[in-house]
Amino acid sequence: MSQPVARPAEPLAAQFQTNPPREVPTRRNTELVLLGFAAFIVTVALVLVEANQEQELTWSIIWLGLAYLGIFGAAHLAVRKWAPYADPVLLPCVALLNGVGLVMIHRIDLALAERATQQGKDYTPAVTAQVLFTVISLVFFVVVLIVVNDHRTLTRYGYTAGLVGIVALALPALLPSSLSEVNGAKVWLKLPFFSIQPGEFAKILLMVFFASFLVSKRDLFMVAGKKLVGVELPRARDLGPILIAAFACIGILVFEKDLGTSLLFFSVILVMLYVATERAIWVVLGLSFFAAGCVIAYNLFTHVQQRVANWLDPLATYDQAGGGYQLAQGLFGLGTGGVGGTGLGAGRPDMVPEANTDFITASIGEELGFIGLAAVLMLYLLVAMRGMRSALAVRDTFGKLLGGGLAFTMVMQIFVVVGGVTKLIPETGITAPFLSKGGSSLLANYILVALLLRISDAARKPAARPKPQQQPQAPIAEAHTVLVQRPPADGGAQA
Repeated sequence: MSQPVARPAEPLAAQFQTNPPREVPTRRNTELVLLGFAAFIVTVALVLVEANQEQELTWSIIWLGLAYLGIFGAAHLAVRKWAPYADPVLLPCVALLNGVGLVMIHRIDLALAERATQQGKDYTPAVTAQVLFTVISLVFFVVVLIVVNDHRTLTRYGYTAGLVGIVALALPALLPSSLSEVNGAKVWLKLPFFSIQPGEFAKILLMVFFASFLVSKRDLFMVAGKKLVGVELPRARDLGPILIAAFACIGILVFEKDLGTSLLFFSVILVMLYVATERAIWVVLGLSFFAAGCVIAYNLFTHVQQRVANWLDPLATYDQAGGGYQLAQGLFGLGTGGVGGTGLGAGRPDMVPEANTDFITASIGEELGFIGLAAVLMLYLLVAMRGMRSALAVRDTFGKLLGGGLAFTMVMQIFVVVGGVTKLIPETGITAPFLSKGGSSLLANYILVALLLRISDAARKPAARPKPQQQPQAPIAEAHTVLVQRPPADGGAQA
């Protein structure tokens, strides 16, 4: 019985031609459905606010919901065209957070307008400007997707981004208080027609710098120096970047009176350094430097002492100027909301100073309760987890570091915000991303999300198929001679 003849293995390109790999779904339709669901939730929330505030319910609410869906539908079309393989969950989560923020700002506007009417004053709603900032931010979101068609191109501008970021971070501290100080924090740049917070953009620029720097100098941070108590310390000459970061953060804390930005900036740098080197000693050293700087700042500056006193016992400084009144009112609001909340439009968030900016999470906790606030925090966690997932899946080291830093920034920022509101850490002046009133924060965070989408698109995009390779022909001189038998004249028929 004859044995089957073994066929030679086909080249990879031929296998692709006969059995092509399954196409990776872009999941853009899933993103569109989730955006529609987010628009539905925001519209229902707006109806509840209007009903509980005894406002007139008209068809204009439906038109507002459709306009909201249309704005983010345009952003969806941009993602579909310029980042077709991007994560389908990021944009809907961000859209829902932004929508909840708009509803809460509108709800607080109604309460503040009623109080102003009772006092015979005029009040300008803040939600109008916030809607305008949302549209502008989405325009910049699309621009970033178009301009940054490959996140790896950012490595060319690493040092430039670092220089611009440091200048933007230090600029408010160098300017006079009349041009930079708002509510005791020198973090603003007040221009004739608008104000901007440079630190919001500096954090992204500095992450680009540190990611590119760590990619090029990673080996230096992997080298261990002397041992101390069994721990391998880095070499002294390699401590420069971490010391510069520590001094920059302490400078922010001292001159700008902004503990939140200082903590956020330094923690992001430590996380990126740990991801690049996988050496926990860098985190230990960084936290030690930061803790020592905080102790020194506490002993030298009164505004740091005031923040700590408010944190330890807000009721003891309740009636003092710059005391714990705001923190105590926020805690009272959270206690009033309890587990289920008072209902949208049925609370008193206007009793908390700056309820639509620094303490908007307290307003959400009062009217939506612990359940509603936990749901909002889960949205932030989803954004961070999907960002981390994309950072792990992307193929280049720069994308891993930048994506990890951007995703961690979202987690750290909301931790600082909620930690300050709930008295877990000293009160900070950082606003909740996408929720709080403010154009600078909204614009910077939409740029951050655009970069995350760009990285996730690179991570999920299928690799290019190899081109079919033709078998090379041997030269004529080396070709074998083949004898061909001439067929018989009668066509091969035999008598």
